Amino acid sequence: MKINFIFYLLLFNVGFSQINEVNKRHSFNATFLDNPPKVDGNVLSDPVWESIPYIDEMIQSQPSFGFKASERTVIRVAFTNSNLYVSAICYDSDPDNLVISDSRRDASLSDDDSFLFILDTYNDQQNGFLFGTNSSAMEYDAQIDNEGNGNRSVSRQQGGVIGGTNLNWDASWDVKSEKGDYGWSAEFAIPLKSLRFNIGKNQTWGINFQRNISKTNEIAYWASLPLGFDIKRVSLAGKIDGIDLKNPKNLKIMPYVLMQSIEDKSVKDLDKTDLELGADIKYSITPGLTLDLTYNTDFAQAEVDKQQVNLDRFNLFFPEKRAFFLENAGQFSVGSPGEVDLFFSRRIGIGKNGSKVPIIGGSRISGKIGQTNIGFLSMFTDELEQYEIEKNNFTVARVNHNFNKSRSSLGAAIITRNGLGKKKEDHNKVVALDGVWGIGKKAKVTGFLSKSSTPGIDNKDHAFRLAANYDWNGWKLSAQYTEVGEGFNPEVGYLERSSFRKPELLIWKAIRLDEKRNLLELRPHISYRSYWNFDDQLVTKFLHIDNHWVWRSGFEIHTGLNLTKEWVNENFKISGVSVPVGHYNHSEFMFVIMTNANKKLSFRTRSVIGGYFGGKRFSNNASLNARIGNKFNSSISINHAALKLLNGNVNALLFGTNFSYSFTPKMFIQGLVQYNNLSNLFSLNARFGLLETANSGLFVVINIVKDEDLLDDLNNQTFTIKYTRIFDLSK
Repeated sequence: MKINFIFYLLLFNVGFSQINEVNKRHSFNATFLDNPPKVDGNVLSDPVWESIPYIDEMIQSQPSFGFKASERTVIRVAFTNSNLYVSAICYDSDPDNLVISDSRRDASLSDDDSFLFILDTYNDQQNGFLFGTNSSAMEYDAQIDNEGNGNRSVSRQQGGVIGGTNLNWDASWDVKSEKGDYGWSAEFAIPLKSLRFNIGKNQTWGINFQRNISKTNEIAYWASLPLGFDIKRVSLAGKIDGIDLKNPKNLKIMPYVLMQSIEDKSVKDLDKTDLELGADIKYSITPGLTLDLTYNTDFAQAEVDKQQVNLDRFNLFFPEKRAFFLENAGQFSVGSPGEVDLFFSRRIGIGKNGSKVPIIGGSRISGKIGQTNIGFLSMFTDELEQYEIEKNNFTVARVNHNFNKSRSSLGAAIITRNGLGKKKEDHNKVVALDGVWGIGKKAKVTGFLSKSSTPGIDNKDHAFRLAANYDWNGWKLSAQYTEVGEGFNPEVGYLERSSFRKPELLIWKAIRLDEKRNLLELRPHISYRSYWNFDDQLVTKFLHIDNHWVWRSGFEIHTGLNLTKEWVNENFKISGVSVPVGHYNHSEFMFVIMTNANKKLSFRTRSVIGGYFGGKRFSNNASLNARIGNKFNSSISINHAALKLLNGNVNALLFGTNFSYSFTPKMFIQGLVQYNNLSNLFSLNARFGLLETANSGLFVVINIVKDEDLLDDLNNQTFTIKYTRIFDLSK
């Protein structure tokens, strides 16, 4: 704790001494139109766009940091009373070789020739809305919370759904593109009712633009960013001034009809066909505050979980993938994402054994009043007699106030589960306070304090975390301390492990090399974390020493050394092999190779070789990605772990292959095939989607699960047809 205290003081002094060093950001004035442009992708010959002032200064972040962009980009922004319009002319000296890696909505644009922009509509320098496209007019949008920051578990959350970047937010908007000898162009039309903002005259928004140029692995920004940052750093965005905004009405009804056929031989030869109806209602109380109502909620069109094998003694993390819970998820996030989540929406509608629990309905209010974030969620689930699950109500109340222009906030939350069945004393409650103290543009102190309340548990039912970080010009320094008491029980949350005290440190430096070198960047870093129980006994220690070698071509190598300690105080099993009580000290070597993801064929592998619970471990995770043209994408992944333990061996193999074919940006087919040798589990998920707007349209889904001989009859198969339609009653 003494080290942490000194570190916080250092950040305090460094942060305040450097506040004034941040350069003044770019800005421009808003243009309002009586007659909007025609959104067809043709920007060059549209007289409306020609009458609007443009900006065309873009500065590289990579490969040539601080240099002007190698290709010109002409950007214009305009408003009407109902829409925001953005156009971009992306000049390109080699337009015949534009890269389109995937045309599906929300597919990654980092490997494409693409254009993105972010809007900080409240000018709070913490949150925003991110939009993007490529030359095939793919739709990409996301909600950004806390400048996109999560923690070490963000990658496991597939884009940081709870870690700051919510790709599953789908707004209703339109984009069109055009290709030509000059390069390509794009036009965005975003209804203001799809955003959230404060009404009034002379408003200011934060805004930034990004251009990705695939042939040179180039990333350029309008408001330039220090080394190591990306467009989500809204505190360093430019400004658009003079925005006059009225209250756009917003009332949408989204009914669905679903037909589902289920055959499950593991449940007394279950064979049935269901027809279900349900609906959601979305109403904007104010431009910043939205009410959502849902009845008979169903998520049959959601992607399935990727299989995992537990080779440790702690809980696995499966991310949320259901659209209703992912929208505005950042406003309900409290704790340490992926490690101590005080609210984890997968507890609603999914039983402990993975069974689907019917959701009767519920409501959600989310958004902002001034600079205060408001979130309220209440859901009711039905009973499942075969699994002894009774009816429940889950309620979350969340408030978080952003202090203007300081990157600071203070919040509170209450999360409850109340049983509605015959069980007595069937309830759980968690209360929490959390906050962020932004020290200039470069440092932050964050933390939360929480207490749970469960019948029969009266002792050590607390959890808290205090962290400080400094992040600027390639330096990342952080120190944090997390504690979870033995009696802390967040039943609507997630704990990676229970009952621990954990200090953690990170020192990271990105070093950009001379322009004449093929080697672009070095990233030496060292991190440390350890877990202690409340008897001052070390349970886990992990020291990681690494360097990333990054070439201009997009090729990367990571070379790392891990020094680990594990104290096992009671026997546990890894896939049936017992690990006895004892102290285990080991070292292991980690080696990562990544080829350029912009290419039609790319490869990534991560290997770990070293000691493991008194024995040896060799693990390798490898994936091969391939694309044909701009419509077909596929990948094959093999995760293999060979453990030679004191009491036996474990050979774990996870095989997966997925593919997608985009007929158009709104019509696609995708599939995921998985096999797990330890449970002998084979699964297939295939989805056809014909989108209309946002996440509505026609979905056809086939799920097959097989856990015996593949030649036998199928164990479980589900065929689903679901159609969702959005009726906009405010038009």
